Amino acid sequence: MKISFGRYLPLNSIVHSVDPRIKLVVLICLIVSIFFHTGFEGYAIIGVAVLTIFFCAKLPFLMLFRLMRPILFMTIILFMINCFLAGSSPEVGMIWHWGAIKLSYKAIFVSLYTGVRIYLMILITTILTTTTQPLDLTLALEDIMMPLKVIKFPVHIISMIISIALRSIPTLLDEAGRILKAQASRGVDLKNGHFKEKVKSLVSLIIPLLVSSFQKSEDLAYAMDSRGYDPQGKRTRFRQYHIDFKDICFFILGVGILAFIISYSVHPNIFWRIPFIDDYYAI
Repeated sequence: MKISFGRYLPLNSIVHSVDPRIKLVVLICLIVSIFFHTGFEGYAIIGVAVLTIFFCAKLPFLMLFRLMRPILFMTIILFMINCFLAGSSPEVGMIWHWGAIKLSYKAIFVSLYTGVRIYLMILITTILTTTTQPLDLTLALEDIMMPLKVIKFPVHIISMIISIALRSIPTLLDEAGRILKAQASRGVDLKNGHFKEKVKSLVSLIIPLLVSSFQKSEDLAYAMDSRGYDPQGKRTRFRQYHIDFKDICFFILGVGILAFIISYSVHPNIFWRIPFIDDYYAI
């Protein structure tokens, strides 16, 4: 099955049925917990929680590997950069060096640490967008930002902009795929050739994609205007959300993980740590 990441998948799972406001808050808590310095042990805890939510959502297992491809490429690039920046002192766990290239444990662990962090953030975002309809996500964002109306913050406008941006991601991916196939039928080769030839071929993809994006944006603006959309007007809702027991349990899970990660980042020795890895990363 071909999957366009960021597109809502209408599946029958417990994660799909969770209140979108609770779901958004919990996944934000998980993303925030990633930014705390907890080492690989903390990321293992977050990873188990995220994978549990992923499988409870009944999302395709192949999606995990497809999301991993660009992260692996990025991790390799970071590793190559860290081989030049990690330093040459024995404190960083030097393994091998040749001129300016220095292979060390620090370069390995820092690259893996960053790659895992980015992968978890992308995976959490994918779970949110594939289990929540764009309209539900818009209403959830508006409800969460509701207190900002006191200071005249345009809550509805901002939530609508974010929702449209998230919904445009799979549309642009599909459009890029169609343009790529059309250009390939015309003899454009993006896989073979020298670097300069690949750049020229890439231009033939980017320019039509930009033109198509502006055209779709204009069509969307006309469609919203023809339906009488007024961002400043008072709006009512057909969909009414109600929090039940499973929503409360899901909320406790997300907030509990965030609290645990914060306490672990402040006092890492109260639980456990991996001295060999953590000592090199902390240098």
